[in-house]
Amino acid sequence: MKPYDVWRAARQWVPFAAKTAYYGAISLTAGPLTQDRRASLWAMRKWSQSSTRGLDIVVDVQGLENVPEGAFVYATNHQSIVDIIVLGSVLTGDYKWAAKRSLLRVPFLGWHLALAGHVPVDRGAGPKVAAQVISRFVTVLKQGKPLLIFPEGTRTETGRLKPFKLGGFYAAVRAGVPIVPVALQGIFDLMRRGASDTGERNLRIVKLRVGRPIAPMTGGKESARVADLRDRTFASVSDLLLSIGGSIDEEATAEPPSAGARSLDLG
Repeated sequence: MKPYDVWRAARQWVPFAAKTAYYGAISLTAGPLTQDRRASLWAMRKWSQSSTRGLDIVVDVQGLENVPEGAFVYATNHQSIVDIIVLGSVLTGDYKWAAKRSLLRVPFLGWHLALAGHVPVDRGAGPKVAAQVISRFVTVLKQGKPLLIFPEGTRTETGRLKPFKLGGFYAAVRAGVPIVPVALQGIFDLMRRGASDTGERNLRIVKLRVGRPIAPMTGGKESARVADLRDRTFASVSDLLLSIGGSIDEEATAEPPSAGARSLDLG
């Protein structure tokens, strides 16, 4: 990296790291002392809001009135590592993230994730591990908590919506809860996969749309209900994304569920 690029990245991420440590410390110390770890939820929300402001991001959000009470699954597209703070700054509910396990090793952030009950995910680790993760998803939902998943599995490399994996939809079907579709647009242009920072400082508007809940079918084989829920969610997220200027991968066609690893694929 050139010296200017190093300085620009440091200007963004040093304050971000300081905020992470500050709010992480609040979560770790006050969270266990409050009912249902509400201090940890407060710290996460304030960290997200402070971080988006620090990166000069304004979130244009619509559709929050569609969010139901109780347990459900947020299903959103995944454009950047910045998605988490944007979502955390506006989405309602004490939802738990399906977080990549490596994040749990990050000081303060990872400690908060573990304390607050977020679910570590080992993507591509095989059907046995995937089944265990889905079981943890179901536990969260049956405790009455919302869950947030990135059904594409990984961040997009092109900015376009990719096909959805099945894992999170198994959890929704088994827990009997709806999916709340979410679309994000504008973050990929700020920080693409592999970028070191979000570019020159200026006001950035990110669009976020929340759709109406999608209930799983109650009859038929589980695999068919999971595929149906996945397909309807993909269609809804696609429509929301297109409405705010996003695009869909030409090869993002839903794969049918099958036995073995692919039927429980988490990405």
